[in-house]
This record gives sequence, structure tokens and C-alpha cells, in this order.
Amino acid sequence: MQDVGVGLYPSMSLLNHSCDPNCVIVFEGYQLLLHSVREIHIGEELTISYVETLVPTRERQKQLVRQYCFECDCLLCQNQEKDAEKLAGEELAWKEVKDAVNEVRYPKSKEEWKHVLARCQNLMSSHEGHLPDTNIYQLKMLDCAMDACINLESWEEALHYGSRTLEPYRRYYPGFHPLRAVQLMRVGKLQYSQGMFPQALETLKQDFQASIITNITVIF
Repeated sequence: MQDVGVGLYPSMSLLNHSCDPNCVIVFEGYQLLLHSVREIHIGEELTISYVETLVPTRERQKQLVRQYCFECDCLLCQNQEKDAEKLAGEELAWKEVKDAVNEVRYPKSKEEWKHVLARCQNLMSSHEGHLPDTNIYQLKMLDCAMDACINLESWEEALHYGSRTLEPYRRYYPGFHPLRAVQLMRVGKLQYSQGMFPQALETLKQDFQASIITNITVIF
């Protein structure tokens, strides 16, 4: 679920876009797999999202016009029902966090990871009580802090940040979404490393349930 290159898949290009898609694309090597993320009714069109669905409507629309030259009129864009939740909290606070997250580049050393973690901790501390974890930029900051702790082998702290992401992931990636499944797996492994065996078992059960595809897997 991360961009690493560009490929040409003529059959898959027939899929139309929706900001609330019923399928996602994943890869196994060069093999492209189309997975359903929820139950699909007979006769329902298969759709994917051409852009990251987590971002607010205005940003999705800008990216679609810029890259694909069309405006989306799906139900999610028409009612913009989740935008208020995605941008909950004080605007000045989430804009500062947004800028900080956008500035982060994948660190190559432990010293760089320490700098990233310190930056995340300072921002989250200064905005405590002003940004809920459901704010998408706060969520990205938590993810960033979790990654930093994992790379620094600070397992307990990584679990603290990872646990806070689970509810926002459940809200924004419902059903059988691979991103939610991966996050549950990461948190479950951290719980296991801390000897929290009952909690780890429950989290990994949720991971398994989130990974179950409603058996519409198409391979290209």
C-alpha cells in the first residue's frame, strides 16, 4: 500500500474511481491483486480510489483534477460527511502538525530517527488537548512516532503510540482494508513483545478478521 514505482496494467485501468471504493489494489512482487474491502452486491460496479482516501474532500478533488482531469461526484464527496471529523481540533494546531508531517523524509540513521521522534513528541505535547487522535494529521504524527520508536527499539513507547491509532484506523479504514490489518498486526506484535499475551491474541484476532477478503480476488 505504498508507492514505490509505476507499472502498466491495461485491464486494471478499466476500473473507475470512487473516494469510497469497494476494492483496493495490492501487489505481490510485480503481480497486481484486486481485493474487495466490503461486501459487494450483484451488479455493483467494482471501484478503487486513485488517491489516498484519508485526506479531506478538497484535497482529494485537487489531486484528481491535477492528475486525472476530472472531478469526483461520489457520495462521499457530495456530502463531505467525514471531513469535520478528519479535521477536528484547533485549526492552527493541525496545520502546524500537517506541515511537520509533510516535512518528514524517511530517515537513514538512528540519529535522524531520534530527531523525528523528538519533533513528534514536542508537537504532540504542545497540542495535547487541542487535537483528537481522529484528526488525520494527528494520526499521521502518531504513525510517525510509532515508526521512530520501532526503529529505535523503544517497544513500549511504540506500543503506546500504536494503540492510539487503532480507533482512527477502524473509523477510516472499515471492513477488510489491508492498511487496518497491517496496523493491527504491528500493534499485536508489540503487545506480544511486552508480554501482554491476552491483549496480543485479541488484537491479532482482529487483524485476521480485517484481513479476510470477501473472496473477490482478481489477479493481473
